[in-house]
Amino acid sequence: MNKALAVLTGLGVGAGLTYLADPERGKRRRALIRDKAIHASRVSRDGLDVARRDLGNRASGWVAATSSRLRAEAVDDAILVARVRAKLGRHCAQPHAVEVAAHEGRVVLAGAILASEAGVVLDAIRRVAGVEGIEDRLVRREGAGRPGEGVEPSADEIRLRQAYWSPAYRLVVGVGGGSLVLWGLARRGFLGTGLGLLGAGLLGRAIANQELRGLLGLGTAGQGFTVQKTLTVEAAIDQVFAFWSQPANFPRFMRHVREVRDLGAGRSHWVVSGPAGIAVEWEAETTRVIPNRLIAWRSVPGSTVAHEGTVHLQETAEGGTRLHIQLCYHPPAGIVGHAVATLFGADPKHEMDEDLARMKLLIPREAISGSAPTRKPVTLGPH
Repeated sequence: MNKALAVLTGLGVGAGLTYLADPERGKRRRALIRDKAIHASRVSRDGLDVARRDLGNRASGWVAATSSRLRAEAVDDAILVARVRAKLGRHCAQPHAVEVAAHEGRVVLAGAILASEAGVVLDAIRRVAGVEGIEDRLVRREGAGRPGEGVEPSADEIRLRQAYWSPAYRLVVGVGGGSLVLWGLARRGFLGTGLGLLGAGLLGRAIANQELRGLLGLGTAGQGFTVQKTLTVEAAIDQVFAFWSQPANFPRFMRHVREVRDLGAGRSHWVVSGPAGIAVEWEAETTRVIPNRLIAWRSVPGSTVAHEGTVHLQETAEGGTRLHIQLCYHPPAGIVGHAVATLFGADPKHEMDEDLARMKLLIPREAISGSAPTRKPVTLGPH
C-alpha cells in the first residue's frame, strides 16, 4: 500500500512538474497559478474579516438577549415586532406574507405560510426575548410557487436557501474541519483516516458554502458557477438574433466548441474541448425564444455538464444591439472539477470574454460583406 502510494505521488509530482515546465505554455501556466493564489488569498482575507464581524455581532446579540432575559424587563411592542420580523427572515421563505403585531409581550401572527414551515417558525418565535405568548392566525398552505407570486416557493427553492451558511457558522465549522484534518494526519490508522476525511468534507463545505453533493458534482445541488457579460454589437438586432438562433455558428467564435449539431425540435448536440483537450459531449434544448428579444436554453437531464443560459437582446439608439448574456454551469466533480479545470486553463469567465470579443467583430463584418448565412434560422423551441 505504501509503495503504491509512493508511486502515485511520484507520478503526480512528475506530471505537475512537466505541466508547469512546458517550454511553450509553462510560463503562462505558472503565471495563472500565481494569480489564482493571490486572488484566493485576498478572497480568504476578506471572508475571514466578514466572518469575524458576523461572529462578533452574534456574540453581542447573544449577550444582550441573555441579559434581557435575566432582567426580565418588559419589551416595547415595536421592538418586539422587529425582533420577530428578524427571526421570520431566517426561518420563513416569504416573511413579507406574514403579518406581525404585538401587545404587552403577546405576538399575533396572521397571513399565509407554507405548512412545512409553520412549526419551525412558531418554535423560533417562542424563543425570542420578550415573547410571552403567540396567537396563531396563520393560514397553512400546500403547493409550490415562486416568491413574489403570492404562493409558497417549491421545496427545492426552500432547501436551496437553507443550504447556505452564515459567515460565522462557516468559520466555526471550517476551523473544526481543519482541526480534524490535522488530527487525522497525525494519528493515521483507520480512525485517523475517517476523521481526516470527515474534517476535509466539513472544511470544503465551509469554504465553498455549497452542499457536499454540489461540491463533488453529485447532481446539481447549489447554484453552480455563473458567468455574466454585457456588451454592444454594431449590427442590427435582427442580424444578431439570426446569428444566435443558429447553433452551428457557435464554433465560429467559441474557441473550445468543436461542433454544435442541430437535432431538430429545439435540440442540439454539443462537442466541446475540455481540460487537456479531452472532448466533452452533451445535448441541449432551447426553453424559450422571443424573436429579437430573448433566447434561453439548458442541457437535457443526465448531461455530462449540466448548464443553462440566456441571451437578452436590446436595440440601441444608434441602431446597434446590446447583449446581456448569462451562463450557469455545474462542472463534473463539482467545485473540485472547476478548480482543476481552471488550473488547466479552462476558465469560463476568461474564455467567455475572448469568445464574445471575436463574436463582436464577426457579426458586423458579415453584415457589411453580405456573407452571413442565408439559411432560414432554425426553430429553437417553444415561444
